[in-house]
Amino acid sequence: MKKSLLLILIAIMFLLTHCATFKSDMIGKYEKTTGKNYKTKPVSLLLIFSHYRQTTGWDAIPKLDDQRQRIQGFDDFLADALNELSNIKRYSTFTEYASDVNDPVRRAQKDSLMQQHDYIMKFKFMRKKSFAKSTLGALLSSVSLTLFPIAYTYNYSLDVELYDSKGQLLKHYSRKASLTKWVHTLLIFVYPFHPEQCKKEELYVEFLHDVFKQTEQEKILQKSN
Repeated sequence: MKKSLLLILIAIMFLLTHCATFKSDMIGKYEKTTGKNYKTKPVSLLLIFSHYRQTTGWDAIPKLDDQRQRIQGFDDFLADALNELSNIKRYSTFTEYASDVNDPVRRAQKDSLMQQHDYIMKFKFMRKKSFAKSTLGALLSSVSLTLFPIAYTYNYSLDVELYDSKGQLLKHYSRKASLTKWVHTLLIFVYPFHPEQCKKEELYVEFLHDVFKQTEQEKILQKSN
């Protein structure tokens, strides 16, 4: 009887366990705003994306996400953020995958696209977590039946390089932020307001909008006659 009650209690504890995720402020945020550049000559733009992940202490090097692993809804975030740019007459996108190393057709496609546009922006997204901290946190959380609050931190960064059609580097952008996910039984009351997926999407949206806003304000995408 006692064992049954204990099992029921444990089951209830896990059913009540929830996570609440909180986003940090963005490092490198662009603060200036002067308005749109509607009179600037229209240009074509190629956007090359790579999404990396690394569990430090477990992965020897960062690993490229495949199409299934990258964040859902990324294409929607991009379409929304491109509204920050006022003089794009045409744009193309290309996402790099690890399998491209054995795919000459994909590599040739990227090279061809790079020759067809006035400007090229290369986006490198990175998300990292600590293997040691995650393992110890999971162990402590399980032992305490999630009564002890545990925090898991994921560090995100975005590095962007902007090139002209000749391959000359014109600008480098860098943004950083982190997500902290707390696991605790009583977070069932906080979870609906701070779900992990929502905070992750907010981070990507903020990264993209801020980089494009800086590009627009600094008037870098100006094709010479």
